[in-house]
Amino acid sequence: MKDFRVALAQISPRLGQLEANLELHLDALARSSDDDADVVVFPELSLTGYLLRDQVPDVALRPTDPAMRRLARASRKIDCVIGFVEESDDHRYYNSAGYFSGGKLVHVHRKLYLPTYGLFQEGRDFARGDRLRAFDAPFGRGGMLVCEDLWHSTCAWLLAHQGAAVIFVPANGPTRGTKPGRGVTSVGVWQQLLQVTAQFQTTFLVYVNRSGCEDGLSFGGGSMVVDPFGRTVATLPPLEDALKVVELKASVLRRARTAYPLLRDDDVELVAREVERIRQLRFDLPEKEAPAREEDSPRPATRRRIVR
Repeated sequence: MKDFRVALAQISPRLGQLEANLELHLDALARSSDDDADVVVFPELSLTGYLLRDQVPDVALRPTDPAMRRLARASRKIDCVIGFVEESDDHRYYNSAGYFSGGKLVHVHRKLYLPTYGLFQEGRDFARGDRLRAFDAPFGRGGMLVCEDLWHSTCAWLLAHQGAAVIFVPANGPTRGTKPGRGVTSVGVWQQLLQVTAQFQTTFLVYVNRSGCEDGLSFGGGSMVVDPFGRTVATLPPLEDALKVVELKASVLRRARTAYPLLRDDDVELVAREVERIRQLRFDLPEKEAPAREEDSPRPATRRRIVR
């Protein structure tokens, strides 16, 4: 990883208004470039707003659409993480995050876990992603998780073991509860999750939550950066639009992974074996036959190797 500067763009997009939201993005990119940021991170579904429901097909985008091409052109000067509705070739719609760099869309993450509890109904509107990959960026190796994905601890673990030094987490976290003198309760809950995840995976986490309201639902803001020691190094205020640039230093990552070599010591083979065993139990699958021992296997005819 190299040192780099990341801008947290805590914005309140307008529901279903692609053009207006695109201008909001381009303005934030220009201001962040003036502040010498290398990457700008926007919230989940930042191009469209959140409570889309029957508007999903109307605002869905493909990489060749004009809005995506404009963002690609802007990324010649500054990288960015954008939230959008992605339409696949077979007309499925995904809650996706895209990483733009060097004039092109270099990586797309499709949200894996679609909440359908409480006030959330994402499973009715979107298809689930089915893969999780880290990617290469100018600063080094990165990864993306969208909101609910981070609440499933295996997601960050998988990215960290693919070499991700930084995980970007665009979110649409609603406001839940307030306490006198303690602010918005949901902001504190997210902070705890981010601190624990960053410390266990010794990875930077860049969390950007949106602000504003939609159909009576308010979003908490409170975006933050947490370092690989689990320390909160930057925060944005709750409930309001904000833009802040934070420097992420490679030396901090090195110190954390030297002091706590958790990734080095993880037994991936153990995890793979136990996951397969749990999978067989959960889905009542037949057990795989154990591989034959060498002494039980017929020996192949010995052939003399010819060296030319």
